[in-house]
Amino acid sequence: MNILEKIANELETFSKSERKVADVILSSPETVIHASIAALAKQANISEPTVNRFCRRLDTKGYPDFKLHLAQSLANGTPYVNRHVDENDSAEEYTSKIFESTMANLELARKSLDSSTINRSVDLLTQANKISFFGLGASAVVAHDAQNKFFRFNVPVVYFDDILMQRMSAINSCQGDVVVVISHTGRTKSLVDVASLARENDATVIGITTAGSPLAKECNIVLSVEVAEDTDLYMPMASRIAQLTLIDCLATGFTLRRGTKFRDNLKKVKDSLRSSRFERKD
Repeated sequence: MNILEKIANELETFSKSERKVADVILSSPETVIHASIAALAKQANISEPTVNRFCRRLDTKGYPDFKLHLAQSLANGTPYVNRHVDENDSAEEYTSKIFESTMANLELARKSLDSSTINRSVDLLTQANKISFFGLGASAVVAHDAQNKFFRFNVPVVYFDDILMQRMSAINSCQGDVVVVISHTGRTKSLVDVASLARENDATVIGITTAGSPLAKECNIVLSVEVAEDTDLYMPMASRIAQLTLIDCLATGFTLRRGTKFRDNLKKVKDSLRSSRFERKD
């Protein structure tokens, strides 16, 4: 039973205030997944704590988690395209839906991340002898972007989207190396095997994946990006953007941790690239 069905079935058991929240949600669930808790409370004419109590009553952890479940309930878009897109949408409609859905999912992802886990991951990356980024399919694009960002940090960095190269690299890893494995579902068997091989060879494995997934169980640290996207049926869109944003967070943390002298070196790298570009005309 999805969250919308649960609300409808329990409608008569809600208190007067909870019923107001339920009525707003049932009347326009597509609007609610993009609304802040303050906006929903105002529309229902109740307090924000009442909204949170309503969410916990439905066995969710709070409003962000409730919106995640609500978005999953609305997974009725066009398969293999995007869950929010309908077959007859105009260019204006599907463009608006994709942008709004991505922004809503990024907010959910931000709230689901644990800052202490990000901090620990940055610690490991700044101390690494070598950093490897592995991904397949849509996640390979994220891994490649990560290599591009970390390559300029004056630390050995490798990226592979070929599973045989990933396996060989994992086998050749050792203590002090950090292997970052990226997979939204965490169910790609070959990537789970690669993570296991890296750990067997004493590397530290960071997984950017779904908590509790087979891949997560093979990682030393899991950075779980909660995005309401079924990539078995729909094209990976919001999950890929959330992963790219998380890589930006790790790269920024790395830069800040290394200090002023390191940032001066980054400036030199940037300055060296100026000659490869046409001058900007304001």
